[in-house]
This record gives sequence, C-alpha cells and structure tokens, in this order.
Amino acid sequence: QVQLVESGGGLVQAGGSLRLSCAASGRAFGSYSMGWFRQAPGKEREFAAAISGSGDTTYYADSVQGRFTISRDNAKNTVYLTIPSLYPVDTAVYYCAAGRAPRAHGEATEYEYWGQGTQVTVSS
Repeated sequence: QVQLVESGGGLVQAGGSLRLSCAASGRAFGSYSMGWFRQAPGKEREFAAAISGSGDTTYYADSVQGRFTISRDNAKNTVYLTIPSLYPVDTAVYYCAAGRAPRAHGEATEYEYWGQGTQVTVSS
C-alpha cells in the first residue's frame, strides 16, 4: 500500500514558477514508477510527466516537453515536478500517481495509487 500526498500548488502569476512535491509512504518507493497528471476545469485528466523507479528514465507529454521537469529522491520517498515558467493553460489540479510498471509511462490505468491532488492556478 502506498499513500501519496501532493504539495506545492498555489496561485501564481503567468511566468512564475512552482515546484510540486509528492511524498510517498510505504516501502520500496524506488520500485514504483511515478507520474504526474493534471486536470483542468471542465477537461479530462491528462498525463504530464513520468519517471522510472530508479530515476534514470523520464517521459513527458508533448504539451509540457521542454517546460516541465520530473525528478525523484528515493532517499526521501519524494517525487517532484518543477515548472519554471507557468502559463494560464497550466491551471489545473495536479495529481501524482505510483505504479509497479518499471518504466516511465503515461498510461493512467497502469498507476495503482493516486494522491488527492494540489491546485495550481496561474493568473494572466
């Protein structure tokens, strides 16, 4: 069983930056691939970024490639999503997820555990 708690969201102006964190409880954190998903108002949840259990492989949605950076610290049981320049279109609830698949991937159905989400609001 893995419990995930996201933090770091908030209200920022366009061009501002955020680093989201996702703290995991439970054992063997390093054996889980981790993903970040987001759901904008009135839209379906979409994949943003993923990282393999060891952290040596990452995978990004085309919409965030080059802007978002996913990383993890297995010693701290934490995964991060760094967004150095935010746009209003990034406004969404951001969720982290954990899955047993070893690779970094964007298939939501293969992630077994989900956090409650953290709200990111970007004002123009």
